[in-house]
Amino acid sequence: MKLDSAEVTQPSQLPGWTRAHVLAHLARNADALVNVLAGQPMYRSAEARDADIERGAGSTLAELLDDVRRTASRLDTAFHGLTEEDWKRTVTLRNGVTDLASALPFRRWVEVELHHVDLGIGYTLEDLPGTFLDRELTTLARRFASHPDVPEAIELRAEDGRVWHTGAEPREGQPPLVVAGSPSALVGWLAGRTSGTGLSARGSLPKLPPL
Repeated sequence: MKLDSAEVTQPSQLPGWTRAHVLAHLARNADALVNVLAGQPMYRSAEARDADIERGAGSTLAELLDDVRRTASRLDTAFHGLTEEDWKRTVTLRNGVTDLASALPFRRWVEVELHHVDLGIGYTLEDLPGTFLDRELTTLARRFASHPDVPEAIELRAEDGRVWHTGAEPREGQPPLVVAGSPSALVGWLAGRTSGTGLSARGSLPKLPPL
């Protein structure tokens, strides 16, 4: 599907957001990462973040696309301006989360790929690049490892036999819950884009906390 002025105002695959909201968020996310690289808060506040997205969602399609392109270019310039030492810095993201500056390009890639899917214009989880899926699976498995809201040990098993472990530490004599499927199906579930479509497990899948 090609976006037009009518389609951009239609609901996206994210509850409560139109496709315009998704595009506005992508632009504001690029601005936010530029802020982080400059040592500034990612967003002025949660309320300001939401208000900026809401304001942007009222723009025309041409304005939204221009905003996405301009902010992406500005972020790319900021990345290219970093020194070797800059990449090693610890930066502070939203909600007090910290990470290395070197992790930000992949974080941005995650935003772009998953929100491309969220637009609901024909790009699906199955279209995500294999290299992206492998890295995102590792990232999400690490994110939910020992998470207090994931009380069960989980083994993520891809069709080719590769395995990732997440959730609680395994208990003696109690095997982990094996969740099997394609990397795209696993990422879709872990990233909250599906309820487990295309996955198989012994019993029901646990409800994961939001990212």
